[in-house]
Amino acid sequence: MSRAVVRVFIVLLVVLGTYIWIGYAITAMTGGEKKAVGIVDISPEGGEQIFWGKGRCFTCHSIGGQGSAVRGPNQGQFGEKFPLPIGLRSVERAKERTEQTGIQYTRTDYLVESVAKPDAYVVDTYKNEMAIVYAPPISLNLKEIKAVISYLQSQGGDVDIESIEQPTELASQYYDRISAASAAGGGDPGNGEEMFVDNCSDCHKLKGEGGDVGPDLSTISDKGLKFISESILRPAKKITPGYETYVVVDNEGLKTIGLKTRENATEVDITKATGEVVTIALSDIKEIEQDEGASVMPDDLTEALTVKDFQDVLAYMMMQKAEGE
Repeated sequence: MSRAVVRVFIVLLVVLGTYIWIGYAITAMTGGEKKAVGIVDISPEGGEQIFWGKGRCFTCHSIGGQGSAVRGPNQGQFGEKFPLPIGLRSVERAKERTEQTGIQYTRTDYLVESVAKPDAYVVDTYKNEMAIVYAPPISLNLKEIKAVISYLQSQGGDVDIESIEQPTELASQYYDRISAASAAGGGDPGNGEEMFVDNCSDCHKLKGEGGDVGPDLSTISDKGLKFISESILRPAKKITPGYETYVVVDNEGLKTIGLKTRENATEVDITKATGEVVTIALSDIKEIEQDEGASVMPDDLTEALTVKDFQDVLAYMMMQKAEGE
């Protein structure tokens, strides 16, 4: 091997070594990424792995002097702005949320809410831009989130695993939100709710609000994810009894298509997909037949939704269960 080749090889090694060193230096400046291996424990140690690893929390939050991220509040004690670390600060935040909402908050409730629904309370001077960590691309599961909560509690405060594992009614609702998202493959129920209101609520009821053209979906999660998914993608595959589509042809050949929502000895009501109710005298009807291959639910609904929107709607639907479940 010639001297020139040896020199080039040495230079390449130096350059490669420099890049590796820079990479480690940048990682150390952001707090040091700690990889979570396997299933973590619900403990401050497990939460620390998630915070500095899979959860990518360190990209927005520092803890005291560890890390350099400033997009989100520092979770440690840091200067005049954060005189208390989050383990103690959460007690004060819980009092604020109690006053704001009229609902009793514990410090664990506040921490759970801050992860499960980050737009519920946004710290002054910060933007409402925290990622939904139980949705892609981060996709933390409920156990991992519980671990992070315990890690945050440990920052200056007492770790209370019991309050995490035996949540209040408020925290339980947020746990349901996370579990529903996980069951749906990762989705944001908050956006799913918006999609439902915009695209579904004119026809379907939820908890007493909405239209009557389609079935009430207040307990739809009981049907399971597969049923919900197929009902959106292929609405005519399985029709809920009482919501069959009928085609009515009157004596003049005019067709009316919709649900048969009322019928007596002299007339019938057909409710169209738009919600319009058409009353037709039986004496004016030439024929009336059920169309077993049709549904008043639009076949092209998925065209109005992105893949993410669809996943978010599924997550929101998985939250709809009977009271007390």
